[in-house]
Amino acid sequence: MHIVHVYIHVKPDAIEDFKAVAVENARHSIQEPGIVRFDVIQQKDDPTRFVLVEVYRTEEDVARHRETAHYLKWREAVPDLLAEPRYSVVYHNVHPDDAGWG
Repeated sequence: MHIVHVYIHVKPDAIEDFKAVAVENARHSIQEPGIVRFDVIQQKDDPTRFVLVEVYRTEEDVARHRETAHYLKWREAVPDLLAEPRYSVVYHNVHPDDAGWG
């Protein structure tokens, strides 16, 4: 699995606009065969902060996702809504069998 957390800080007056475009992107993204999970989560104590939790089957699925119409629409809409540039952290799944736990 290829897991990406995208950290996003939006302008206070852009929260609802961001939620709308992010949820639309997530709704379409989860229909892609290479995407296992695509969540939009909002920080409870600071509603201007979001994390996109994206779980792909392979790295190639990430590349395919970035070519979709819904991603390109999201990418175009988001910059004006941000308080600072977004950034991501990439993870991989550590399966219990791989770690010698079972």
